[in-house]
Amino acid sequence: MKGKKRIPIQGEPIQWKSPFAPLKSMPLDSLSAVPSTSIRTEGLAAAHKKSRGRVDIIRQTAHRGGKTVTVVTGFTGIGQPEKEDLAKRMQKACGAGGTVKEGRIEIQGDRREIVAKILAEAGFRPVFAGG
Repeated sequence: MKGKKRIPIQGEPIQWKSPFAPLKSMPLDSLSAVPSTSIRTEGLAAAHKKSRGRVDIIRQTAHRGGKTVTVVTGFTGIGQPEKEDLAKRMQKACGAGGTVKEGRIEIQGDRREIVAKILAEAGFRPVFAGG
């Protein structure tokens, strides 16, 4: 039991040091100088500046009971979590439902223009394919 600290159970006071104690002594203006979102988005913005490849935006109605669906295919080099994040942003912007199936993003309705704008902002080169 080397290195393990025991937690007292007999009513003894617990010796605990707050990990935020050094922040108490810092002035408030230095804490607000760097917005928390800029740290995370700077790296993403740099990665999205270069072209991330061509993606096809297709409008489909086949086998969907006559309903129109916007399908985005042709992603290369991105994983499932990023596709789900893109789909969530598209759904929110379009005000419609959608899903990620078999490596492609499906958004309900004919929302090709909005989807193309979001993909362009993410660094992809959207191309309208099909009819």
